[in-house]
Amino acid sequence: MARVTVKGLWKRYGDTVVLENINLDFADHEFVTIVGASGCGKTTFLRILLGMEQPSKGRLLIDGEPVSPEPGPDRGIVFQRYSLFPHLTVLGNLILGLELRRSRVLGKLFGARRREAIVRAESILEAVGLAGARDRYPAQLSGGMQQRLSIAQSVIGEPRILLLDEPFGALDPGITADMHKLILDLWAANAMTIFMVTHDLKEGFELGTRLLVFDKLRHDPQAPEAYGAKVTYDIPLRRLKNDRERQRLAIVEASGSEPSYAPAG
Repeated sequence: MARVTVKGLWKRYGDTVVLENINLDFADHEFVTIVGASGCGKTTFLRILLGMEQPSKGRLLIDGEPVSPEPGPDRGIVFQRYSLFPHLTVLGNLILGLELRRSRVLGKLFGARRREAIVRAESILEAVGLAGARDRYPAQLSGGMQQRLSIAQSVIGEPRILLLDEPFGALDPGITADMHKLILDLWAANAMTIFMVTHDLKEGFELGTRLLVFDKLRHDPQAPEAYGAKVTYDIPLRRLKNDRERQRLAIVEASGSEPSYAPAG
């Protein structure tokens, strides 16, 4: 399970406030999509979940326990830029994660443990549609195939939480549709909670079971860094309800007012 609780979370860098008094509860196996203007703290929130950043104030708990102050195998992440090792094959990129986790001294598996890792990697490659490319190198893969491999790297360790930071922003629309289906299939098949940052509001409504909007509620022209972003909308979603009017009604229902920007249709 991966129940996440955020209590009075603030994040500041010096005098600049990025996140301001965030309070949220997330149930196990939610798919949370996060949207908002550039620079409003969406990626910072993911980095705190990952353990790469620490809150300036407040607490972030996973199953009632504080998040460890560094990334761990219970949390996987996929960035927009592919994090692949160019000198390793597709299979080698996948196995490396298991080797570093299971053999921390040597970073290498042997015998039955290596055969077990290969079987596990091949099953993931089958799931993401890369079984036929297991012996290729990253430079021999298309952008969509490289992103599939990045996703496979993140899920092979069976994380409880998967963090996605605009993972499909650089892909063509047709490939993006395939990636949407892939990530939903993986989410349904694995017991993990997903947090995904996106600039595409339509994508956020299509994929998520819950949508968060980050925005600054307070602005001071004399001290623009004095106030941080908060969650201005927290909208429960039902799959496939993503046309323009239903998006607008969902925001109105959650907030009691019209959205400040038009949902993508």
